[in-house]
Amino acid sequence: MAPLPVPGVLARSRSVAPPGWSRWLVPPAALAIHLAIGQAYAWSVFKPPLEDSLDLSGTASALPFQLAMVMLGLSAAFGGTLVERNGPRWAMAVSALCFCSGFLISALGAATGQYWLIVLGYGGVGGIGLGIGYISPVSTLLKWFPDRPGMATGIAIMGFGGGALIASPWSTQLLSTFGPGTSGIAQTFLVMGLVYAVFMTLGVLLIRVPADGWRPPGWKAPEGTSGAEGEGAGAPVTHQVSANSALRTPQFWLLWVVLCTNVTAGIGILEKAAPMIRDFFAGSATPISVTAAAGFVGLLSLANMLGRFTWSSTSDLVGRKNIYRLYLGVGMLMYLAISLMGDGSKLLFIACTAVLVSFYGGGFATIPAYLRDLFGTFQVGAIHGRLLTAWSTAGILGPLIVNAIADSAESAGRSGPDLYNLTFTIMIGVLLVGFVANELVRPVNKRHHEPSPEPSPAPEPAAGTGAEGTGTAGTAGARSQQPEEAAQ
Repeated sequence: MAPLPVPGVLARSRSVAPPGWSRWLVPPAALAIHLAIGQAYAWSVFKPPLEDSLDLSGTASALPFQLAMVMLGLSAAFGGTLVERNGPRWAMAVSALCFCSGFLISALGAATGQYWLIVLGYGGVGGIGLGIGYISPVSTLLKWFPDRPGMATGIAIMGFGGGALIASPWSTQLLSTFGPGTSGIAQTFLVMGLVYAVFMTLGVLLIRVPADGWRPPGWKAPEGTSGAEGEGAGAPVTHQVSANSALRTPQFWLLWVVLCTNVTAGIGILEKAAPMIRDFFAGSATPISVTAAAGFVGLLSLANMLGRFTWSSTSDLVGRKNIYRLYLGVGMLMYLAISLMGDGSKLLFIACTAVLVSFYGGGFATIPAYLRDLFGTFQVGAIHGRLLTAWSTAGILGPLIVNAIADSAESAGRSGPDLYNLTFTIMIGVLLVGFVANELVRPVNKRHHEPSPEPSPAPEPAAGTGAEGTGTAGTAGARSQQPEEAAQ
């Protein structure tokens, strides 16, 4: 299928980097998109005012966020191949258009008191922007940083985790400035949509793709194949698997389970962060204020952001499978600690949830490199997009488990930690399933590999050069291969 017709400035051919262009300009371009769409993690700031203004339950106020996560996974799955064909600049432009339009539609919904428009705008249209924007720079970064794939994707994807660090206090300030009620919510949505449009456009204009055959100066791929097994990192990938073939491998579905369980365990906390900490310590001598709860959301965003860079960079040293053992295994211990001792110490509760959210973010940042190790870089963007359907599933499961159990417990007259203890126990079981799935990951069977291209025949030696071709023609032939060898 040919690439979609796109305006000239957005065409892939117009975004090829010229010689000497610094690859370190690519992460800032990716961050411009991811810091914007990372606002999704600050949704919990909007839950209380929406519930008060429109008389919604906690489960109902989670709908825009849940739909956004569903659309993120679906648009990433269906759009991954288009991103590969049309290039990251086109994808980033589509992301900006959808994401910012979602805010404007939501502003109209809040202004008119039509909650379904908020669900449609923020969750439906905006969710498409989330999915396309999330995957748009990933394969490009892997091509620019073959020597440090975990670090490269961690830099960009940490922006998605850090988006709430900006959006949470900003949203709180806007809501306070514009006043309570649907009018204030509408104006907040409007301002955020317009500002994000300007910010995301900077990333669209800055992004570049490497020229064919480009490699980092002086870099030579190390020997070995451990990276293909998902145990080591930094090793060259000597095989390539197409997106369609990847779907027929057990490795893809095992990683789908790994990602889904890791996300489910973290996203439930993020979606309900502000009301959760207030509920958990409502009966303490010093209850949590609205401002402090917003600060807690910002702190979790910081943990999410730092976890994406720190843990994914660590995976370049210890291997992808080992780092997921950390995410899933220690994550179970964190939930156990909260269940047993969390209500006795605010510091313990905050520390454990911050670690859990850092693992959640780290899992997202590490998964592209895990896919690269197992399937190669041939269609890693499309494979990554399809794997993000696990995020869609988790985006429903996580908030549903947390909100439904909390609403049910509240209806039964419970309060404080009793609203969440059953949820934390369930999350331990969820992470256990992911831990087992990660242990079952093995190298991809060779039958799924793409066939290697046939080598070009060697040139015939000129007469008089000898059997070894050491004359003029042989030297010229050797020189003609140097650029190709240097590109490798």
